[in-house]
Amino acid sequence: MMQTRMPGMRRIALTAAAAAVLPLALSACSDDGGDSASSDSSSKASAAATASDDSMAGSGSTDSAMSEPFGPACSSVPKDGAGSFDGMAQDPVATAASNNPALSTLVTAVKKAGLVDTLNNAENITVFAPTNDAFAKIPKADLDKVLNDKAQLTKILTYHVVGQKLAPEDLADGSFDTLEKSKVMTSGSDEDYTVNDSAKVVCGNVKTANANVYIIDSVLMPS
Repeated sequence: MMQTRMPGMRRIALTAAAAAVLPLALSACSDDGGDSASSDSSSKASAAATASDDSMAGSGSTDSAMSEPFGPACSSVPKDGAGSFDGMAQDPVATAASNNPALSTLVTAVKKAGLVDTLNNAENITVFAPTNDAFAKIPKADLDKVLNDKAQLTKILTYHVVGQKLAPEDLADGSFDTLEKSKVMTSGSDEDYTVNDSAKVVCGNVKTANANVYIIDSVLMPS
């Protein structure tokens, strides 16, 4: 009797052992598969994120390239320091101009007119900024007279300021109200723009903390 029962007991024992081992094996396989799937998923997500970041970086580079200053006089702007393009972008417009050697006469005029705070505190403006050479085109006696006439000087300087930020493409064929209360006219294309059919933009799209600046080669005179 004992001999006839032993094989059955062995079979039962083996079956029980197999039943116990099988779930563990399946569990191990399931865990390995889950980790692999998770790893693949994480890798794909990481790759997608990287691709997205690269795409955004490329887009930003394009935008940045399109917004660079342009014009022959830009080469005379300091390469670094407060008077550089990066430096001027950190300061409000009157302060930024004071750090650019080519705009020293304009800065003197702004100070004499008492417009430093007005320009620095304004928001989202455009300034057409005459160079020192532009002021030098005015006979010295006439320039000295204007610099000593605060009312007239204020009228001239505020005629160079538009109460909105203008991008280069806005200058293609434009008419804009100035702070002096009359209009300034612009025309041109690409990197060749003229203001009032007389003053050429020699360094355009210069950014300051509160203004877009277009440096011009002649002083604008209101009618």
